[in-house]
Amino acid sequence: MTERLHDGTDLESLLTRIRIPHSAFRNPQLTDLPLWIRLTKTGASARRLNRLLDSFDTPDRLFGSSAIELARLGGCSMKVAERLLDPAYAATQRDLDLMDRLGVTLIVRHAPEYPRLLREIPDPPVALYVRGTLTPGDSRAVGIVGSRQATDYGKRLADRFSAELVEAGFTIVSGLAKGLDTAAHGGALRAGGRTLACLGCGVDVAYPYENRALAASIAQSGALVSEYPMMCPPDAWHFPSRNRVISGLSVGIVVIEAPIGSGALITAEAALEQGREVLAVPGNVENFRNRGPHALLKDGAKLVETVEDILQELCLPIQGSLGLDVPEPPPFPTLTPEETALYQLLDAESRPVDDLILESGMPASQVNSSLLLLEMKGVARRLPGNAFVRVR
Repeated sequence: MTERLHDGTDLESLLTRIRIPHSAFRNPQLTDLPLWIRLTKTGASARRLNRLLDSFDTPDRLFGSSAIELARLGGCSMKVAERLLDPAYAATQRDLDLMDRLGVTLIVRHAPEYPRLLREIPDPPVALYVRGTLTPGDSRAVGIVGSRQATDYGKRLADRFSAELVEAGFTIVSGLAKGLDTAAHGGALRAGGRTLACLGCGVDVAYPYENRALAASIAQSGALVSEYPMMCPPDAWHFPSRNRVISGLSVGIVVIEAPIGSGALITAEAALEQGREVLAVPGNVENFRNRGPHALLKDGAKLVETVEDILQELCLPIQGSLGLDVPEPPPFPTLTPEETALYQLLDAESRPVDDLILESGMPASQVNSSLLLLEMKGVARRLPGNAFVRVR
């Protein structure tokens, strides 16, 4: 028997016409996929869209109503109602073609696949574009966020915490931004785990451009997720809203190196509003990037020094093999007196070579040669800008 939609349309002919996989229609709500896409393209906030769907139940009823009905039942102005019904948003064929080509699915708010944790927050996205896969195990997710201008110290911590959390059976959530987000995703992938990247643009848009290869890897080992439609640019006002999705997908948020007023602190504030745990990593008090975590600590956030601190605060059992497969570090190398003096001047944050020459009192040639040997012995690393950092 030919399967038909509620309006009598032949399903197979519809599938052929819009060229999307039959598997995309596994949920009854997605039989009106073009209307859900149209809904996300209107630019209305999640709060307004949730209120409208509470009143009209489905997108077809919403778009089948008049502007007067939308304004009355949806609690919006006539101008907003007319914008929502603008026929320009009904053109969804390009979106459908692009979704099909990239393997993107749309998960609507009442679908079983919609993330349980995200559904619990105030004003959740009415639909999520997903490039990759979401799994039930992603309900054990920890968000790791921080500065785009993170120090080498901050990035190393993000990478290490992500890898160790993955080994403990957690998924890592972050925002694909430069700096600390990139390190968090990278640590999860390095450990062979899952990571979710929440975007402030369409899941087909490479932003930041230099992370396009990382985004492709995440889509293979987790998912890129966004409430914004295909081809949507990364407008600045999208990112505060995106941050609530990062915390909404997570049981807790770890903040590493975040200036006051940064997006990472907005994520932490959203987490507190959503009843999620907020944890913070302390740092150098003279570095402005640490003022955000220190402010959170003053307000009662859990202080994090090790991944065990995170696990203790979240009170979730370890499902992986945390610590079982970590090889013993090699013995500390023997250092000459000159190397020892320079090593003691290094710390977890970068030190310019000029400063090391001044503080050590050694000739520049001696400092450069000793730093090279420290690097070869695996206890220091050279950074861009002719600087060094201690690594052991």
